[in-house]
Amino acid sequence: MGDYAVLHLNDRLSQRGGADVHMLGVIGAQIERHRVALAVGYADGSVEAPCPVHVVPGLASRVARSCSLGPLLDRVRPDVVHIHNVVNPAVLEQAAAWPAVMTVQDHRAFCPGRGKLTASGQVCTTPMARDTCAGCFDDPAYFDHILALTKRRLVALSRLTLVVLSQYMKRELVATGVVPSRVHVIPPFAWGIEDLGAGNQPECVLFCGRLVGAKGVLDAVHAWRLSGIDLPLVIAGTGPLRTGVEEQCRGCRLTGWVPHDRLGGWYRAARVVIMPSRWQEPFGITGLEALTMGVPVAAWASGGVAEWYRGPPLLEWGDVEGLAGAIRNLVGTTARAPEGFSRDALMARLDALYARTRA
Repeated sequence: MGDYAVLHLNDRLSQRGGADVHMLGVIGAQIERHRVALAVGYADGSVEAPCPVHVVPGLASRVARSCSLGPLLDRVRPDVVHIHNVVNPAVLEQAAAWPAVMTVQDHRAFCPGRGKLTASGQVCTTPMARDTCAGCFDDPAYFDHILALTKRRLVALSRLTLVVLSQYMKRELVATGVVPSRVHVIPPFAWGIEDLGAGNQPECVLFCGRLVGAKGVLDAVHAWRLSGIDLPLVIAGTGPLRTGVEEQCRGCRLTGWVPHDRLGGWYRAARVVIMPSRWQEPFGITGLEALTMGVPVAAWASGGVAEWYRGPPLLEWGDVEGLAGAIRNLVGTTARAPEGFSRDALMARLDALYARTRA
């Protein structure tokens, strides 16, 4: 496709999450050929966009809220609208009238609970249903509200052309009744990590992500201790479990949140990256970035991880002792970048999908 206009919609302008970073990578690639604009609910100040930005109240809402996009559409006149991390069902319902593509980044379209984890902390393999999901909630009124909201999102997005980052996510959507031909797997690509970032860092074992139970940060700490490896554990990220990590992780370094363009220095310092994801990863872009930099990854089998992972067999989900052994075995080795994640090839696939959607 030649020059055309794309309007991206996202809940925020940020680089604090994998979904935000992926969208910025797509925009950065598109501005070389196309006219691109971005509409967000708010900007958090962590990054500047490489294209014009419009703030539209309501785009960041997690519940149904009126959102007037008509004036912006009239001004930008996009050939295609690309929706990203927007979960306001009122916006998704409007999108059925546009030439629209939506990237489903996480589980909020088909799981009203904990990201495909049960209340007992086990992997959920059952599609959304009232009887199945009720056990994950203590408050019946709140459960009724969030289940209805999730179902409304699912109905709205099931009318759109959908992009997901992994075959795992496609299977989850199809299991809820979305027509398979509407769901297209276009994985992300690693970008913006080539610079040295903060400079020369000491060799380390690296965990990179939000400090929440779903990302397995406490499992990473436990596995590092069990490994007995003579390298410090560096935890790059922040979140509600920071205090708990500090209490359990004496001798570790907590960097706080690291801007994406400064992660390269930490990847270069890492001798292994740990990914003990407890939720089912929609993709797991940190692992792809590590392998792209030649850093081996010690990971559990979780969601879409197997689709980019290259190395010894993935560990069974929840196996902390196995994770400790993998840390020991992988230090001193190097990884190879996986094939199939070329920016240009993946963007060409997205362009082709835009053309079909416009038609």
